[in-house]
Amino acid sequence: MTRLVVDASVAVKWFLPEPHSEEALRLLDGGRELLVPDLLWAEVGNVLWKRWRQGELPEEAAAGILQDLRKLPLSVHASEEIAGIAWSFATRLGRSFYDSLYLALAANQSCSMVTADRRLWNAVGSAVPFLIWVEDIPSSPE
Repeated sequence: MTRLVVDASVAVKWFLPEPHSEEALRLLDGGRELLVPDLLWAEVGNVLWKRWRQGELPEEAAAGILQDLRKLPLSVHASEEIAGIAWSFATRLGRSFYDSLYLALAANQSCSMVTADRRLWNAVGSAVPFLIWVEDIPSSPE
């Protein structure tokens, strides 16, 4: 089974229609183990809160998305266990500690990471060989 770390930019696309939502949804087709740091809930929750504040998403819908996210078969890993690795990525690559937690989890688990965060991709895509752009996800697990 293919193991992949997914970040919040991908997880949000499972629930909200955005560019690359179709590609992100392919990850849920099965045959993949999806890994996330526990930070995922805070980041997805913050995106939903922003959409609610902007009047783009009803409160009940946002709460429902958070419940539905909990039902997905995600392998959740404690951020504290990878904090040292994340710190190394953050300082070496000049990226936020938040982004670096996802990179650290992928490095720690010897697997790839999928992102739909264009800023992250543009900043480190060429420097991090295990980072995959959401459009480049294979149609079926390898």
